[in-house]
Parts: sequence; structure tokens; C-alpha cells
Amino acid sequence: MPRPTRPPVALIAGPTASGKSAVALALAKAADGVVINADASQVYADLTVLSARPSPEEAAQAPHRLFGYIDGAQACSAAAWAADARSEIGAAHTSGRLPILVGGTGLYLRTLIDGIAPVPDIDLDVRERVRALSVSAAYSALTSEDPAAAARLNPADTTRVARALEVVRSTGRTLADWQSQLTGGIGDEIRLHPLILLPPRDWLVARCDARFCSMLDQGAVEEVQRLRSRNVDPGLPVMRAIGVLEICDWLDGLTDRATMIERAQIATRRYAKRQYTWFNNQPPAEWPRWPSPVNDENEVDLVIKFLQNMLT
Repeated sequence: MPRPTRPPVALIAGPTASGKSAVALALAKAADGVVINADASQVYADLTVLSARPSPEEAAQAPHRLFGYIDGAQACSAAAWAADARSEIGAAHTSGRLPILVGGTGLYLRTLIDGIAPVPDIDLDVRERVRALSVSAAYSALTSEDPAAAARLNPADTTRVARALEVVRSTGRTLADWQSQLTGGIGDEIRLHPLILLPPRDWLVARCDARFCSMLDQGAVEEVQRLRSRNVDPGLPVMRAIGVLEICDWLDGLTDRATMIERAQIATRRYAKRQYTWFNNQPPAEWPRWPSPVNDENEVDLVIKFLQNMLT
């Protein structure tokens, strides 16, 4: 009996400010698609401007899903997002539409496509003891209890060092061991048609700088003021989004406006650089990379024609 044809899913990925949203919207209009957000900042309802979420006018041109659907007082995990994305992909297929994933959060995409390590809940006592350790003590303990993880990690990466240590102490197995048994990914259930936008770095830097200034004109300061009025836990992802801390410091008189802009632009550039490196090296080599700037309708049309050829 022939194997049923796997349903298609398009993926537009790449660093911030690379033009992903414009390409995804154009593809959705050309191919009767549903745009599904895969950006960790754009899931939060409180971050409309600073996450560069599609405008109401853009969202009205094609169905958009998983944008601004999580309250900023909550933390959205990659696993939770992946479950929601899987549901939206299924709904798009049921309605006869093309699901179009768009975003720059590699962890989200990897979790959805490849699955997630089935690590049990960490014992709370273990977690508290690990988190109480100093940076050097935690790394020293990891060197003894999971030397392979210690060799991979930067000793100053407190979050990943603590995670690796608490996993081996709570479960008796290393994180790498758990990660070798990923479950829940949809990669084998779909025909993925990916495209990674990797424009010239100098063009991307200029776009990042200009976009933050544009965000200020569009109400980024007012957005942060509303967020602060909610007294959200400062440790939550929504409060760590690029631009929030910088604007808060300016509002509190700790910096001037020029310094606030400069710091936010630097943070954006650094984030874009990390994303660029990840998307250039981590996805499979056979995933197409688009090296030209997507900065006008003609270039968008070229990208759409390329994607449509992939989909046929």
C-alpha cells in the first residue's frame, strides 16, 4: 500500500530584521497560506512594537496565528509553543491552507521539527541546591559529574551549567543522554520547505539600527510604560526583551536618550549576529540560504517564485 503523501509546511527563518515577515506575508497571499509565528518575543501580547509584530493592516491580509497570544506575566516555553504550533499546522492543513512558519528562534523550530528531550521534572530540592551554588562551584561540580557537558559549556554560562548539573543530579542521566532520545517532533510527518534569509551583514546591521529608531516613533516607550505598570516579574522573558531594559533605564533617569538608543541598537546587533551564526551553521546544509537583501518588492517576488518552485 503506498505511503500517504506528507502535507507541506513552509518555513521562513533567519535573523531579526532580515525581511522574514514580508516574505511570509507575500507567500501566504500567493499560496493561500496561514502565517504561524516562530519568534519567542512575538508570542507575548505586551510586545507589539518592540517585537516588530506584523501590523493590523498586514495581519488582515492573511491569517496570522500565535502572535501576541501569551500574557507577558507568563513564560512561554519552547515545548508549549511547539504544541501550539503543531495544532495550528494541523488546523491549516485541515482547512486546505499552507502553514507558513516564520521566525528567528532556533530553539522553537528545533523543538517543533526534531522534538524535545523527555527530561522528567527536576526535583525541587535538587534545583534549589544547584541554583544556590556559586558559578565556579557549579561548574566544578559539573566537571566531576558530567565532564562531557562541562567540556562543551562556557564556565560562565550559568543557566546552561545549572541545567546540566540539575538534570544529572535529579535523574541520574546526563542531559546529552536525554537529548539523544528526542520525542514529539513533526519532521517525519511533513514535507518541510525551508528557506533561510542570510543577507549581507552590513545591510542587516543598518536595518537593525534603523528599526529601533522606528520603534521609538511607533510607541515603544509607551509600550514599556504600560508593561511596567503591570509590575511583571523582572525575571520573565517579556521583561528581558531587547529594548525593555534600555528604555526602563532611560525612564528612570539612569541614561540619556542617545545612550538608550545606542545600547538598544548594540543589543539588537549582537542578537542578530548570534542568530546569523546559528542559522548559518546549525540547520542542515541542504536547507537553502538566500544571501541577497530582501528590501523591495522585486526581491520579495524573486523569493516567492523560488519558494513556489520548491512547493510544486
